[in-house]
Formats: sequence, structure tokens, C-alpha cells
Amino acid sequence: MRADRVFAYGATAGLIGDRILGDPRRGHPVAAFGRAAAAVESALWRDDRARGLLHTLVCAGGATAVGALGARAVRSRPAAARIALTAAATWAVVGGTSLGREARAIGGALAAGDAEVARERLPHLCGRDPQALDEQQMARAVVESVAENTSDAVVGALVWGALAGVPGLLAFRAVNTLDAMVGHKSPRYLRYGWASARLDDLAGWPGARLTALAAVAAGPDRRGALRAWRADAAAEEERAGDVEASFAGALGVRLGGTLSYGGRTEHRAVLNGERGRPVEVADIERAVRLSRRVTWLALGACVAVRSAVAMTRRGRA
Repeated sequence: MRADRVFAYGATAGLIGDRILGDPRRGHPVAAFGRAAAAVESALWRDDRARGLLHTLVCAGGATAVGALGARAVRSRPAAARIALTAAATWAVVGGTSLGREARAIGGALAAGDAEVARERLPHLCGRDPQALDEQQMARAVVESVAENTSDAVVGALVWGALAGVPGLLAFRAVNTLDAMVGHKSPRYLRYGWASARLDDLAGWPGARLTALAAVAAGPDRRGALRAWRADAAAEEERAGDVEASFAGALGVRLGGTLSYGGRTEHRAVLNGERGRPVEVADIERAVRLSRRVTWLALGACVAVRSAVAMTRRGRA
């Protein structure tokens, strides 16, 4: 069976597996990678970029090598084995179902008027300081996290799976996990995490653009999504600007502004500020539903592009 069909069947099965099973409470492969990366950090950490670069190369390179060895092991096996490996890798690296569950749990607490429960759960979804947020700000934080993580936890992995198969799937999740662990601008990681942060920016660029494009196509307000994406994404330096701007326009809300992370305040661009309204609790459910539509649309785009490339190569042969 051709590689493009293996990816199509395997990635679809992996997404269905994530939809049905979600993330396991124990023994998740990404959690195991995180523990290994933490062990490497404890051995290598110094306050300089060179050590951080070595950390990134060891951890991301190791994950990529595991994927390459797995793909090589099933290369000569029946198509079912290659599809199963792709499905397992896709299930391991995507997190759309857990993203939706966490968002809905916080939304349910806010809808019930239980702000303290919402504050307790918010760190499961994003790195904001929950004590600094009121209910409306928490709802905005959840919508922004759903938008950003649709790209980081799902679409980006699918893009690299389409480009590089199982090694691409594992490499993207490794890079994204490293960025979450050491890529932030705290005193400890400002230099050490620089390489992981920059590599994550590069790896996430195509997924962010595809996510934004899919949000325009799948959103309830397509014109609004396109308008906000074109007008506001460039004002936000972070890669998430494309995704959050398109989600903001699609949902008709206003995102961005002042944020609080780890005791420090960041002032980001306001996205869809002229036409958007403040985020409401009900918008959390709308964002989760949009995230799911974006996921399947992005999978279709990845499969179509990979199939088109395969047909072009066969035509030239």
C-alpha cells in the first residue's frame, strides 16, 4: 500500500482513537518523554544557550530516532502493521479530546457560578495565574487556549505526520513538549530554553497557518475570521496570533490583551478588537466545537496534499 494511504488510514484511526479514548490517566507516552527530558535537563542544565541546544538535540533527536526505527521495523510488513503504527503514533501525540474535556470542565464550573473550582482547573489547560483572573477573564483564557492548542496539540502534529510520517509525528510532539517545559522566558530558562523555543516556532509555523485557514473555512463567521486573521495576526508576535485571531473572528469575540504568567504581566495585541465582544462562558463550548471541525478539516487537507504529492511523483517516474 502506498505511503500516502497508510498515513490517511492511520491518522484517521488515531484521531478516532483519541476521540473515543482520550489520554490515559497513567502511562501516557508524552508524560514518559517529559520525565526523560527532565532527567536530561537535570544532567545538562547550565545558564547558557549551548547546553540548552544540546538538551534540545538529545531529546528531540531521540524521539525522532524512535519514530524512524519504528517505521523501519514495519517497512516490509503488511500494510496493516504500518497503518497500526501510524494510528498509535497519532493517538499518542494528539490531545484534542483532553483539550475539549478540560475546557468544558472549566466552562461547566463557571456556568455553575463556582469560580474557585474553575481556578483550580485552569492550570490543567494553560499557564495563566488563575488568582489574577475574574470569571470573564478565565473564559477568555480558556477560549484562547483552545485555539492555540488546536494548533499545537493536534494540527501541527498532523502536518508533520503528513510530511515525514511517524518520525514527524513524534518529532513535533517532542519539540512542542520541550517548549512547554523549558521554552518560557523565566530566569532559569531564558538562555537554556532558547533553542527549544526557536525550534518550536519553526516547527509550529505550518500548523498554525493551516489551523487559521481551517478556522476561516469551518467557523460560523467566515468573513469575520478572515478579516481578523488578516488584520490582527501580524500585530501579535507570538505564533498563536494567527490561530487566535482567526478563532476570535470566527466566534465574533475579542481575544488577547493583558495576560499574567508566573507572576509577570504581558501586554499582547487585542485581536478582533473593533468588531468582537467580550468572551462569555457559552463561547467555550463554541470554541471546542470549532476546534473539532478544524481538526477534521486539517486532516483532510493533509491527506489531500500528501496524495497530490504522491501522484505528482508517480507521474514523473
